[in-house]
Amino acid sequence: MVNFIIFIIIAYLCGSIPTGIWLGKACKGIDIREHGSKNSGATNAYRVLGAKYGIMVLILDALKGYIPLAIAHKFGINGGELVFLGLIAILGHTFSLFLNFKGGKGVATSLGVFLYLIPNVVGILVITFIIVVYISKYISLGSVICSILLPILTAFLPMKDNVSRTPMLIITTIVGIFVVYKHKSNIGRIVKGTENKFKLK
Repeated sequence: MVNFIIFIIIAYLCGSIPTGIWLGKACKGIDIREHGSKNSGATNAYRVLGAKYGIMVLILDALKGYIPLAIAHKFGINGGELVFLGLIAILGHTFSLFLNFKGGKGVATSLGVFLYLIPNVVGILVITFIIVVYISKYISLGSVICSILLPILTAFLPMKDNVSRTPMLIITTIVGIFVVYKHKSNIGRIVKGTENKFKLK
């Protein structure tokens, strides 16, 4: 129990690291929350800081979800407890200790969490995301569609040996609903045709 509590703290602190904000300030002297969409995530970092930094933020934000789970698993944490740690890391990103309990939309950190827990599902979602964004030019639409598909695919695709389906279904449903909710303003702009379109830099 003590080990599990320690890993809960580690997962939350890792998730809380505001990668895009710290990287923007350190490398460009820019707070990305004051530019573009005002969001602290990888998409806004890409728009404001450029492709190199946007990709770096995406990778680092994903690692915030992946690394705590990989370490916890090495220490014998499995099943529902491992899934719960993934949820804590995602909550750390969206309610960051370093940002007065505010944060990003949780997509990249969720990617890292689910890449460790359900890599087969993530593989399908990545392909889906690329196709949706390529056709629509809306990153937010790709994120919303993948969030909806996440629990559906989890319900039917095989699970890893150290992951239980029931808690996995619970967390993917929670995260899917939460990510869609966090994108409600984006959805409104897509309907109105005013959402920013993605452009390669």
